[in-house]
Amino acid sequence: MSSVQKDVENQGVESSPNNEIENWLPISASRKAKWWYSTFHNVTAMVGAGVLGLPFAVSQLGWFPGISLILVSWLMTFYSLWQLVQMHEMVPGKRFDRYFDLGEHVFGSNGRLGFWMIMIQQLIVQVASTIVYSVTGGKSLKKFCDILIPSVFGEFRQTYYIVFFVGLQMLLSQIPNFNNLKGISLLAALMSVCYSMVAFASSLVKGFKGHPTHYGVRSHTPAGKTFDIFNALGTIAFAFAGHSVVLEIQATLPSTEEKPSKKPMWRGIVVAYCIVITCYLLVAISGFWAFGNMVEDDVLVSLEHPPWVIAIANFMVFLHVIGSYQVFAMPVFDTLESCLVQKFNLKPSRTLRLIARSIYVAMVGLVAIIFPFFGGLLGFFGGLAFTATSYIIPCVLWIMAKKPKRWSFHWIASVACIALGTVISIVAPVGGIRTIIVSIKTYKLFS
Repeated sequence: MSSVQKDVENQGVESSPNNEIENWLPISASRKAKWWYSTFHNVTAMVGAGVLGLPFAVSQLGWFPGISLILVSWLMTFYSLWQLVQMHEMVPGKRFDRYFDLGEHVFGSNGRLGFWMIMIQQLIVQVASTIVYSVTGGKSLKKFCDILIPSVFGEFRQTYYIVFFVGLQMLLSQIPNFNNLKGISLLAALMSVCYSMVAFASSLVKGFKGHPTHYGVRSHTPAGKTFDIFNALGTIAFAFAGHSVVLEIQATLPSTEEKPSKKPMWRGIVVAYCIVITCYLLVAISGFWAFGNMVEDDVLVSLEHPPWVIAIANFMVFLHVIGSYQVFAMPVFDTLESCLVQKFNLKPSRTLRLIARSIYVAMVGLVAIIFPFFGGLLGFFGGLAFTATSYIIPCVLWIMAKKPKRWSFHWIASVACIALGTVISIVAPVGGIRTIIVSIKTYKLFS
């Protein structure tokens, strides 16, 4: 059953089989969230691994192009988020609790096309995010332990830390629904802001002690510069990846005809996006200023002094990705459990949830262990699907549903987002693959 069929005021009191299933699934089980929940859910989804890669992206593009693209991407994705929030309840009496529900409705007679087109893109984003966060969690915890007690943890491979992170996610994945994540998501949001500020302040200290006198781009050959630009586009796109969970976050808010959920949701997003751009610009500018084109793909790796501050920052990253992993994984769990119950006629139960979610977490962890290439993964996945869910699909759905007049503001803005998103989705995966190939030359499996 599509959640399109649910009434705006339906809080799960009916006893039909379909409503019983909806009341069990993690996205639609609880609608008691407050507007500020959407703030820290969105901060957790946005300010994650992506912010740490922004100085690296600027080093691949150069000062002005890099910062300009971050600002343009922020404005465009801010606009496309507004579109999604407005379309959540554009049909009176119905709520589009899931991204693909909205696509199914907007495509009308071709609803199945809209359903599958968006579901596949959304799953790629969410699965890719959990892979990247597994890598980030393992790398950050290893850095923290190596700095804290190098004599004890120095010989431990990164693989072991990723395995530990995956084991922790096995336990947290049993949290029943999205609304129950609020405590973990709040902690993750606070940590993301804190480690962004640590990265900013530490970069400033490093820069004042000595920074490059010349700021060029990272590569020196025409081919290298081209591939770096491609990868940087994907990295920046990855930093604005929260669209794939925004409707699912909005689904946790209560809604009535007098007080639709779009008002508190938008209030939360405005606060979140102000936090997002502040963190992004501070980290991107200070990181590139301090290290120039020698900055690592994770700026915290470049920072070495003072050791205790860097250790704390890496532990903050670890705590953050614990929460952000769950924010992106919860819609995957919803889709997985819905399929098992409705297509395979399995009974909703804790046992089903335990087995299904544990298998997913284990498979994602295995991929993270085999391919721990942080910078390449950001570029590859950012271009492959993140641009579609953040730049392209919201605007396509808006044009199809609202039919704005040609050359009106909404028509121009939507077409511009679609055009930029299409360019990024074509070129960024190429740069990401190239970065991964370069990394593979010096990589040893399970090292």
